[in-house]
Amino acid sequence: MRPAHPTETAVGMEYYVSDADGVGGRLREADDHFRVRELERFSTEPVDASTDAYPHLVFRATLTGWDTNDFASQLSDALGVSRERINWAGTKDKYAVTTQLFSVYETDRNELPDVNGADIEVLGRAGRALEFGDLAGNAFELVVSDAERPENAAAITDELAEFGGRDNGGKNDSGKDADGDGPAQSIGVPNFFGQQRFGSRRPVTHKVGLAIARDDWEGAVMAYLGNPAESEPEGTQEARRFVDETRDWQESLERFPNRLRYERSMLHELAEHQSQESGDPGPETYRAALERVPSNLQRLFVHAGQSYAFNLMLSERLERGLPFDRPVEGDVVCFADRDAPDELELPDVDREQRVDERRVRSVTRHCERGRAFVTAPLVGTETELADGEQGEIERDVLDDLGLEPGDFDLPGEFHSTGTRRAILVRTDLAVERDPLALSFALPKGCYATVLCREYLKVDPIELG
Repeated sequence: MRPAHPTETAVGMEYYVSDADGVGGRLREADDHFRVRELERFSTEPVDASTDAYPHLVFRATLTGWDTNDFASQLSDALGVSRERINWAGTKDKYAVTTQLFSVYETDRNELPDVNGADIEVLGRAGRALEFGDLAGNAFELVVSDAERPENAAAITDELAEFGGRDNGGKNDSGKDADGDGPAQSIGVPNFFGQQRFGSRRPVTHKVGLAIARDDWEGAVMAYLGNPAESEPEGTQEARRFVDETRDWQESLERFPNRLRYERSMLHELAEHQSQESGDPGPETYRAALERVPSNLQRLFVHAGQSYAFNLMLSERLERGLPFDRPVEGDVVCFADRDAPDELELPDVDREQRVDERRVRSVTRHCERGRAFVTAPLVGTETELADGEQGEIERDVLDDLGLEPGDFDLPGEFHSTGTRRAILVRTDLAVERDPLALSFALPKGCYATVLCREYLKVDPIELG
């Protein structure tokens, strides 16, 4: 175990679990160096099935250079239909080659347009639209560009295999060396929330969320409007410094660039208050400013605060030397999703059990076989903390952050009941050497960069 990059420690990822030096390099040198394929669990009827019973056309699209939302907008414009008629299970990034499912309400296969950068395969029809629960996970094929020490991949793989609890001496099922081309080796990494959760270049969303949970609406707004980051253009940094120093909302609105539309939405609300009333805005005005941004971003603020606390809990568990692949007394585990695709070990957090002294051995066997997973909380109003040493960790982290579960009893989109999340993600990893490439699959909600950071050990910006 070794200290993480400073940018990662700022969002709660305080360690790498592998001691070997990283291979260096970067991801996403080209779109086809980052390939993502959805692992779905969604069945369809034949394409000629009744449109009355099965009104949704389902197709698989392989997209190059398309953000999922932008592709859906292009598709709705080309079809001349509302964007609300198009659905998908998971949102994918623009700078990649992505393969995912879409459904379109009341559309015929012959009406699908040709879209540049999109290869479309019609699968059939369905009685309902796609939704988030239909995504089980994602399979990745990633190329590491300009790796400085590619030979280190073998040692890292061996360390991650041991951490995942399935060390096989550096051999995969076929008996080939783990650093050579061929079938995969089982590895494990802490199931951290990746840098993207908090903002890759300006990690502040968790600061906003923590302020909201503390009922500090002014602090939440200023965490988002201020806090200039060195990675931003100088003009943006100057605008953030100005709003920090002056609270002159109208003048700040003139200074913030148009591309920062969420910040400008908040400033509009504050400037309107400033023009109508004297004195500083109160909590209700600051809250109204936050509510000017889209509802999904409002939820993201709180989720990022929960994710930061979760990362800190995992880092503390690492520091104390507690296992991730098996429980200790007091842990809360969840069991595997029985309907998961073969490529995945998929936790079902709705099926939980608290591990007392009598159950440690039996639950350990379930964990070894991929049938159970140790969890930590994404704290919300319904969270019940663990017992034993893990419970101490959870309570200490919340105490340090000045939080308790009841603090998430928040208005509107900010409210969160919480859930639990597996602390370990295990996958079968294949490593190729020329060029250096990593192939693996992860459950939904897990971050490819959290696995890749162990191999590259670089500034998170280089992980994309």
